[in-house]
Amino acid sequence: MTKNNNLFAVALITSLFFIWGFALNLNPILIPHLKKACQLSDLQSSLVDSASYIAYFLLPIPAAQFMKRYGYKGGILLGLILFSAGAFLFYPASIVRNYAFFLGALFIIFSGAAFLETAANPYITALGDPEGATQRINFAQMFNGFAAVAASYIGGHVILSGKTLSPQQEAAMSTEQLNTYLSKEASSVQLPFIIIGGVVLIVAILLYRTHLPQIVEEGEGQEHHESLSLFQRTVALLKEKQLRFGVFAQFFYVGAQACVGSFFIRFSERVAGMNETLASNYLAVALFAFMAGRLVGTFLMTFINPVKLLAIFGITNVILIAVSVFLHGKFPVFALIGVEFFMSIMFPTIFSLSIRGLGAKTKEGSSLVIMAIVGGAVFPPIMGRLSDLTNIQIAYLVPAACFLFVFYFAIKNLKVKEVKISVSH
Repeated sequence: MTKNNNLFAVALITSLFFIWGFALNLNPILIPHLKKACQLSDLQSSLVDSASYIAYFLLPIPAAQFMKRYGYKGGILLGLILFSAGAFLFYPASIVRNYAFFLGALFIIFSGAAFLETAANPYITALGDPEGATQRINFAQMFNGFAAVAASYIGGHVILSGKTLSPQQEAAMSTEQLNTYLSKEASSVQLPFIIIGGVVLIVAILLYRTHLPQIVEEGEGQEHHESLSLFQRTVALLKEKQLRFGVFAQFFYVGAQACVGSFFIRFSERVAGMNETLASNYLAVALFAFMAGRLVGTFLMTFINPVKLLAIFGITNVILIAVSVFLHGKFPVFALIGVEFFMSIMFPTIFSLSIRGLGAKTKEGSSLVIMAIVGGAVFPPIMGRLSDLTNIQIAYLVPAACFLFVFYFAIKNLKVKEVKISVSH
């Protein structure tokens, strides 16, 4: 493989990090948009996150099995095709304005994203000199952050109209006027998702026509006859106290992350009186703060034990959310931007603590910690239901409780002196 071809392959694989990062960070835009277009409760609108994160929970193991048979390239191509198909399905979903149709399309998109994530992280490390593997994957993961900011800003200006009717305004409309308004709102996703589907399809075609080197992993081709089933091995792994504790911590953290971002626009509308377009601009700032927090946190870890930093950041977020719950105006919005900054180091730090000392069980243990991201499917509906029963500010006590568990996890691990941070989300 020539140097130019290798660089082209690296560029294509790196684009995958942007693709799934962009899709996942459109959720905070889609939640208020579909709530309005499909006339949903907060609980119902939160199912946008559930459809996405459940796909991430269910698909990684089938994806790994598929790629074991057809290779990483086959897995990536299938992931891109699924992703593109799900994006194109937004067009008919918007025409019939059926929420279940939208959720089905999202599930297909993130089924594809699960294939992409399962393949791209190890594959990017194998494309090129082994000495540059860490540099390549960190460079590629930067595009997740760029995608997050781009999705919130572009999505906020292209998908959100900035116009939300009050119950009184809706009641004053005729049935025909209301349906016209709702159909126009729903149609705003058509062009963006057609473009997304088309771009992803082009990437799939380019990848199909590009020669990618085969990865031969250690032990590949050897038959390993395990005496235990997958279920039995999982149960045995969860007997490891540190891993079990870490799986729970990651479950709560990802739940908190999803809750904070997904209801950010609705919170800004209700508490600070912003329109949804302005709120999406603040969301872009919040996601930029997350990127900055990752950089600052990584720097601070050279001076401060990562576990202590995790504890400090965890309790800081509990305090910031308490501020956002009990104060009014724009200050609570700024507090939530601070929460994004301080939660930035949590996923990789919890991950690294969870698999510490697993030895030969590290790969299987890692998969359990990754599957714990299903917390992002569980906690937003709880938060949505609490918002329906009370208000959006009180509902933010849900991620506060999640961060409190992260703080507890850190406190119980304070004796750990060295943590190798190697995974980001």
